[in-house]
Amino acid sequence: MKCLVVDDEMLARERLVRMLGQCPGMQVCGEAANGEQGLQQVQQLQPDVVLLDIRMPGMDGLEMARHMLHLEAAPAVVFTTAYGDHALEAFETQAVDYLLKPVHPERLQQALEKARRLSGGQLEQLQAANSGPGRTHLCARNRGNLELIAIEDILYLQADNKYVTVCSADRTILVEESLKSLEQEFGECFIRIHRNALVAAGAVRGLEKAAEGHFRLVLAGTDERLEVSRRLLPEVRKRIRSGAV
Repeated sequence: MKCLVVDDEMLARERLVRMLGQCPGMQVCGEAANGEQGLQQVQQLQPDVVLLDIRMPGMDGLEMARHMLHLEAAPAVVFTTAYGDHALEAFETQAVDYLLKPVHPERLQQALEKARRLSGGQLEQLQAANSGPGRTHLCARNRGNLELIAIEDILYLQADNKYVTVCSADRTILVEESLKSLEQEFGECFIRIHRNALVAAGAVRGLEKAAEGHFRLVLAGTDERLEVSRRLLPEVRKRIRSGAV
């Protein structure tokens, strides 16, 4: 089996790589220092199993595991972490395994044997049973690959049938999520300006009146102007005047 090691601590990665070298049938195909790098490696290298730390800067292991479920063939996941706390109880029955550092060779071998038998359905249970910490990225499948966009880079979200257009200063992707669910999850970062649009609070630069009489929002990072509904206009004005955007 091909194995990818994802951990922000270089010494921890080196130790796991040495241990994997003693496991029959295991081939270390790559290493990564955080979740975003790990996702890129998963798509490029297509490992069978990922040894995945949980607490890492930026995208952590739990978020990476959830994003991998969008892949057609998600690898098995073995969590490796120095922290037992609440995640231990959550993942012992749902993940392939959950190993506490320092990882012992016997336990690693047991986890890898479980990984050989993992089905995609079990990994889906992991996602369903654990919402984990808040996401730092949204992702979409594009021709079998994952395309990521950081929440902090998003200028606006706009509903379009069953998709939501996610727009940043340099690119646009479509995600299969509802605008309502995104507002519930990231409501502190965005303001609703229309029944079909959320705008990043930090990107708002002001209002301008269009020739037709309605108002449009001026955003940093784009020349596009988004219409503000009459119903939501008073609240948008209030937030602009109060400096809450």
